[in-house]
Amino acid sequence: MTAIAGTTERSPAPAAPAVAAPTDEGEHSLHRLLEMLRVRRFEERCADLYTQEKIRGFLHLYIGEEAVAVGVMQALEPEDAIVATYREHGHALVRGVSARSIMAEMYGKQEGCSGGRGGSMHLFDATTRFYGGNAIVAGGLPLAAGLALADKLQHRARVTACFFGDGAAAEGEFHETLNLAALWRLPVLFCCENNRYAMGTAIERALSETDLALKAAAYRIPSWDVDGMDVEAVETAARRAAAAIRAGEGPHFLELRTYRFRAHSMFDPERYRDKSEVEAWKQRCPIATYTALLRQRGVLDDARLAAMEDTVTREVDDAVAFAEAGTWEPVETLTRHVHSEPTGASGAGRP
Repeated sequence: MTAIAGTTERSPAPAAPAVAAPTDEGEHSLHRLLEMLRVRRFEERCADLYTQEKIRGFLHLYIGEEAVAVGVMQALEPEDAIVATYREHGHALVRGVSARSIMAEMYGKQEGCSGGRGGSMHLFDATTRFYGGNAIVAGGLPLAAGLALADKLQHRARVTACFFGDGAAAEGEFHETLNLAALWRLPVLFCCENNRYAMGTAIERALSETDLALKAAAYRIPSWDVDGMDVEAVETAARRAAAAIRAGEGPHFLELRTYRFRAHSMFDPERYRDKSEVEAWKQRCPIATYTALLRQRGVLDDARLAAMEDTVTREVDDAVAFAEAGTWEPVETLTRHVHSEPTGASGAGRP
């Protein structure tokens, strides 16, 4: 079978046909670009707010990796589940968690999607089936397996998409989860966002085998690597994998080769990589290259791009205003959610 452009097979390709893409490819292309712009501008504003000490704690930005979240989300349905890492603002935004609730969470306000208790690394929204925001490296993989096992036992044709970084491949949970997912043929789409650095450690300094799709293939999971800077290649691969999973073909693994343009976190002095390397990767910026491609196709012009930027700016401005006007949680309720709260008459009056 011919490989998808921008991908390399590491095990047999799935036999199931890909889910049909939108019929109006021109409009869908503009939708992809708009979504990437939303993530980029949201993250840029978060960086500014962090320097103003409006956002506190840790902050991990997704700038440079937008094509991954946007591409994969196009292949998912509302009933599917998403499990992400602490660099998850983009995933949540594209999934449908409102910019308002995400920004309020960044501020630590009650109106945030996690009630202001999670902050940047712990976004959660049950209504969109967005299950984290998980701060422990590889910690989301077993959770994704559990969600997928529940779906399989209930005979639900769902997919659980699990995002994680290349650093997770050095953790035991990575291998344990892939092994069980393969044995039990769980409906999991493993999305490895390989940005080449686990915090400040280059992948070749940490892993003897840097071909992560090959690692997954060792567990007999259909796996291939994808150009994670190409939103169309990501979407095509994700649709193909998701279709196979829904057809009962078990887990699939995508190694999405991407790059973060900013430091690991706002506390990171970034002394582990050369500036020339970062600049070289910026030449492959998923937004800039896709904008140029859509112009070449005649789908995008200056007026349309300006309108998109205006739409995004207004959305981000509104989110900041919403967070600024939000409320802090009263001290009296800080012990809530530490223990379960009884419901019904039998539990009335208990602390």
